[in-house]
Amino acid sequence: MIYCVEDDGGIRELIVYTLENSGFHARGFESGEPFFEAMASGMPELVLLDIMLPGEDGIQILKRIRQDARTAALPVIMLTAKSAEYDKVIGLDNGADDYVTKPFGMMELLSRIKAVLRRSRPAAQGLLSYKEVSVDERAHEVFVLGKPVELTLKEFSLLELFLKNIGIVLTRDMLLSKIWGYDFDGETRTVDVHIRTLRQKLGDAGSIIETVRGVGYRIGGSNEKQTV
Repeated sequence: MIYCVEDDGGIRELIVYTLENSGFHARGFESGEPFFEAMASGMPELVLLDIMLPGEDGIQILKRIRQDARTAALPVIMLTAKSAEYDKVIGLDNGADDYVTKPFGMMELLSRIKAVLRRSRPAAQGLLSYKEVSVDERAHEVFVLGKPVELTLKEFSLLELFLKNIGIVLTRDMLLSKIWGYDFDGETRTVDVHIRTLRQKLGDAGSIIETVRGVGYRIGGSNEKQTV
């Protein structure tokens, strides 16, 4: 999940549209207030933050992000029409991970996002996500569009395994051995029942779990790549 805080509706919608069509899931906000409300219920993997915003400007929002222990390591890329070196230095000195000056191309922005996410992976270790679904392995929490979802231990383990194997078909026997253990004396029907309840609890997002007839299940088609 990537959050974009940008008051220009046209730019915001273009960024969100581009991200959604590039394998990411994204949400847009026109100011700091709705952004922080969303942050309270679900953490993104990265924030795109405009400097010139109504109310709190981007630098003030960045300072709040860095002062909160929960978000201090959150990757942030600043977006601004300002090109003066002073403005760039202010953003970077306050903890921005990168800085993109408007106007910019969408391919350049995507490249910057991917580069920052690669650099931030050690800090984000234990976080898994695909489209609307995010899993915090350390906190044992699951979120759909930022809202928490309660899963049983087996359901959580299934989802976690799928997210670690994006695009790979996992057979029922494989799921039984990895989740229930090699000495489990049950039937593969157990897997189907747990997959059904997992999909139900994920709501509309449950459709990311694909049934491969006669084989098993997977998240993400064979040509898809994992979102970070």
